[in-house]
Amino acid sequence: MKKYKYPSVLTIAGFDGSGGAGIQADIKTISALGCYATSVLTALPVQNTQGVRNIFPIPVEAVSEQIEAILDDIFPDAIKIGMVHTPELVETIVKTLAKYKKVPIVFDPVMVATSGHRLIEEKTIETIIEKLFPISDIITPNMDEAAILAKMEVKNLDDMKIAGERIKELGCKNILLKGGHLETEMITSFFYNDQNDYQSFKSEKVDTKNTHGSGCTLSSAIASFIARGKSMDEAVAFAQYYVSEAVLKGSDVQTGKGNGPLNHFFNPQKLIKNELV
Repeated sequence: MKKYKYPSVLTIAGFDGSGGAGIQADIKTISALGCYATSVLTALPVQNTQGVRNIFPIPVEAVSEQIEAILDDIFPDAIKIGMVHTPELVETIVKTLAKYKKVPIVFDPVMVATSGHRLIEEKTIETIIEKLFPISDIITPNMDEAAILAKMEVKNLDDMKIAGERIKELGCKNILLKGGHLETEMITSFFYNDQNDYQSFKSEKVDTKNTHGSGCTLSSAIASFIARGKSMDEAVAFAQYYVSEAVLKGSDVQTGKGNGPLNHFFNPQKLIKNELV
């Protein structure tokens, strides 16, 4: 009898009880794209569609043990890392992952919430650059996060290009700099690959407040397509399309009183079964 396995994606990220961002958005995205989702909780933000009210930390020992429990049992084909808000947490994740075989890592440097709330401690940024960037295969900052990393204002396309080049010099292999905050009719994102080439992705901006968790969704989608065997360039392109459609298909639905979620399940895929060799 033939045996099969699902392409598996591990998300290491924070909580969102409102279901639009964080681990909840990651699990929805990974599942909608036909992969098997596992998760490790890094923090417990108290939030809803209107904003973050508080953040309760998870002990670093608990994070380390969660990672080991999953990797010892359901080894992933790709890993997405989201909210890591302290230096100790960054170091714990990097040290624990180093015990295992390297798999592709997508890092979404979550620093600013959709509501504008700052989610990360200043001293954490240096540790992220020093420890997490080198093991990440792609990072996916938005314009606010790019401004923090590049230490400059990022308000337009020219700023984005300069910021992307500066961030690349920090030791990143691939960067997707997201342009969702552009005040233009078209959204433009820049993808810098490990060959120092860059390309742009354009999509029409949808008139909606329902973009809560779009960054979490995009990074999880990239990880999912990598787990499905796509190249980095293909994974980025497919993920961009998935997020654009998820925003569009959820644009006319009201969930909550603030920035609503995407429609992750506009075209859900069945779990993919790959034959075990």
